Amino acid sequence: MNRFHIVSFCGALALASAAANAQMVKFVRGTITSFDGKVLSIKSREGQELQLQLVENAPVAVAKAIKFEDIKQGDFIGSTTVKRADGALVAVEIHYLPPTAPQGHMNWDLQPGSMMTNGNADAIVEQAGKHELTVKYKDGMQKILVPEGTPLVRAVPGSQSDLRAGEYVFVSAQTQPDGKMTALRVQVSKDGVKPPQ
Repeated sequence: MNRFHIVSFCGALALASAAANAQMVKFVRGTITSFDGKVLSIKSREGQELQLQLVENAPVAVAKAIKFEDIKQGDFIGSTTVKRADGALVAVEIHYLPPTAPQGHMNWDLQPGSMMTNGNADAIVEQAGKHELTVKYKDGMQKILVPEGTPLVRAVPGSQSDLRAGEYVFVSAQTQPDGKMTALRVQVSKDGVKPPQ
């Protein structure tokens, strides 16, 4: 391979890499305004009118409420938390995770200053006036206080028939360089239970 071909090849790799990086996955939260079987129209929580193309066979899940006592040791869960003035982590919501979800304690965009902890439920404390979880993940663990009334949900399989106007959605979407958005996975509210994350 001569120098010209090497330079051209490297340039093509750089362009391909840039194109891949330009396709960012983001989370969309909002209310369905319409769905025509292919395009999901959403009014986002920020007030934007968005149109997302559903990928073929995009998984659809509906939110189902659970109780704190339903959480068992070893369950793979995620929890959005905020830090209290004394440093304690307080749950904003808790949800079950698919086995492919990444583990760890990371920044989250549900609200300012929130974090997401994904891992296995370890120690579970259930006493009068006190609910607490210890969540273990690959590189550590977090103790999380769970106030009364914290939304607790499990996503169960749904279908595109659940994507009705007025329902609330949490969508993993891929954004193209031209601004077009593609829905990769959709969680939707049902019977008044919203995807809380």
